[in-house]
Amino acid sequence: MRAILFLVFCILSAPVFAQAPSDLARAGLVPGWRDDATHVAGLTLQVAPGWHTYWRAPGDAGIPPSFNWSGSRNLAHVEVRYPVPEVYHANGTRSIVYHDQVTFPLIVTPRDPSKPVRLRGEIDIGVCEEICVPVRLEVRGNLPAPGRRDAALAAALKDRPRAAGAMTCDIAPIADGLRVTLRSDLAPLAGDEVAVVEAGSGEIWVSPADLTRKGRALTAVVEMVAPSGKPFALARSDLRMTLFAAGRAVELRGCL
Repeated sequence: MRAILFLVFCILSAPVFAQAPSDLARAGLVPGWRDDATHVAGLTLQVAPGWHTYWRAPGDAGIPPSFNWSGSRNLAHVEVRYPVPEVYHANGTRSIVYHDQVTFPLIVTPRDPSKPVRLRGEIDIGVCEEICVPVRLEVRGNLPAPGRRDAALAAALKDRPRAAGAMTCDIAPIADGLRVTLRSDLAPLAGDEVAVVEAGSGEIWVSPADLTRKGRALTAVVEMVAPSGKPFALARSDLRMTLFAAGRAVELRGCL
C-alpha cells in the first residue's frame, strides 16, 4: 500500500508538460582554457524571463538536467559542476532552481591533451513557470589549447557549495526502502536552512529532509525508495547532503 501511495504521489506531483516555444531556453558554449591535462569550459543556459530550470536534485517536483556528449571528438570525460542554486517555494512545493541564466563549468578531459576537443552535447532540461516544458538543446564548438581564461566562467567555477565537515548516518529498513538519519556538527547558516539529501543514484527517490537543529547539532531524516519498492543496499560513501540558506550552500559527502 505504501508503494502504491508513493506512485500516486509521483503522478500527482509530476510537472504539466506543454510544447516548447523556440525562444523558451537557449544554450551556449564558453570555450575556456586548458589547465594541465584537462580543459575548463562552460555551458550557459538562458531561460525566458519568469521561468526557471533545475539543479541536479530538483526538489519536490521538477526535472533534473541530463547531458549527452557522445557526439564529441577527442573526449574522454566531462564533469559538470553546478553553481549554487536558489530554493524556490510555490504552490506548497519546494524546488531547487536557477532563474534567468546559469553557467555550468565543464571539466573536460581530452583523450589526447595535445589536440583540441570538438565538444558536441545534447542537454535535456525542464523549464517551468505555471507549467513545465521539457526542452532539448544542442551545443557544439572547439575547445582549443591553450584557450583563454574567462572571468565569468572563473566566477562560476568558484560559485559552488563549500565542503563542510563530516557526517554520520544511521540506516534502518522500512517496508519499501530505507530511513536514513544524518547527523553533523555544523555551525548554523544565516537564514532559514533547507537540506537536500542525495543517494548517489537518480533511480532512488529521496523524500524532503526533516531537518532539526540544536545549536551546532544538525539532524536530517529522509526516506529512500528504490524502484523495487523494497529495502536495498546503500553505499554510505555515495550519500551527500547539501545545506542551503540565504544564497549560500555547504556540502557534506560520505558517512563515517
